Amino acid sequence: MKPAQDQLEYITRTVDVALPEGALLELLEEDRPLRVKLGVDPTAPDVTLGWGVVFDLLRRFQDMGHTAVLIVGDFTAQVGDPSEKSETRKRLSAEDVRSFADHLLPVIKTQLLADRLEIRYNSEWLAAMDMRDVLELTSEFTVARIMDRDDFTKRWDAHQPISMIEFLYPLLQGMDSVAIRSDIEIGGTDQLWNLLVGRDLQERRGQRGQSVVTVPLLVGTDGVKKMSQSLGNYISVRDEPDDMFGKVMSIPDSIMADWYRLAAGASDDDVEELEKGLSDGSVHPGEAKRELGRRIVTRHHTADAAVEAEAAFDRLFRSHEAPDDIEVYAIPVAGEISLPVLLGDSGLVASRSEGRRMIKQGAVKIDGERVDAEFVDTADVVDSVLQVGKRRFVRIVSE
Repeated sequence: MKPAQDQLEYITRTVDVALPEGALLELLEEDRPLRVKLGVDPTAPDVTLGWGVVFDLLRRFQDMGHTAVLIVGDFTAQVGDPSEKSETRKRLSAEDVRSFADHLLPVIKTQLLADRLEIRYNSEWLAAMDMRDVLELTSEFTVARIMDRDDFTKRWDAHQPISMIEFLYPLLQGMDSVAIRSDIEIGGTDQLWNLLVGRDLQERRGQRGQSVVTVPLLVGTDGVKKMSQSLGNYISVRDEPDDMFGKVMSIPDSIMADWYRLAAGASDDDVEELEKGLSDGSVHPGEAKRELGRRIVTRHHTADAAVEAEAAFDRLFRSHEAPDDIEVYAIPVAGEISLPVLLGDSGLVASRSEGRRMIKQGAVKIDGERVDAEFVDTADVVDSVLQVGKRRFVRIVSE
């Protein structure tokens, strides 16, 4: 294995907090494969670039010869993590969790090295706990300790409800660390308190307490809140190159530096140079964003795909041309047709009500011309390109 200091510098490039201070280096100096835990609750169907930040950290541990222990929270996902939540989280069914896990795992595996990966489901030990075990676990923490969590305190002060099951979540997550005897646990900054609970529970059971390592949360495409599937401000690692590049080009300039560092894997020197160039005007924000888009598409697809995605973006936004490979939808040529129905049936919108909303917002075009009417003549639509927003197209043909 590489010298501990070299490993530390490589691994912690994006790390925000490592506790206790100096503990991570001490572990690396033991010159053995460490067990590095990451817990993932399958509560949504996709893997975002935000999740990718912590997977990237886990991969760097693997690169240095350590074992990634991925905990699939099939049990805890049904409880619901209250971190950063302002209200009680809706609980998921076991069926929903299994469905999400089936979608997520194949994608997560593409982000990690298969030969240094151990996958465990926490229902293996949590579902086996009886009431005596639960009572014993809860006896180890006071309400005052639980209320040290900032999000709980805010909700308490605002007189918002907090369920008892939410108090249990950090303890259950901590039991994962006990079960797999993790040396290190990683997560986003919003998970720091939970990770420290895992360390505490390990020590109470005679184990060596894990080192805790967190990375910053990636701000979403809106430039305001953390990337979240529920908020819709995310980019999926499975997005097609054209969509991925286009979404990157839509982010505010203010978050570019963080995206270079966290989503594109840029070095500290590259980020420092970018920030200096943006500040003194020697780097144009638009060109910097294009480079960011190319890097991110290359990372999740290929360099050739990045070049093609940028060319498609230019055709669409500079030349105002429709993409070459858009879907085709056939309709009968017979008088008038409801445009919201056509938008929904062709897959351009999720529902007819959304179609009406897009029409009112001026987001619907036929061959580049805005359409305000809800009913159009089929003869005016056939052999035309129907468009919603900036990136959704379908070519209408006759049956």
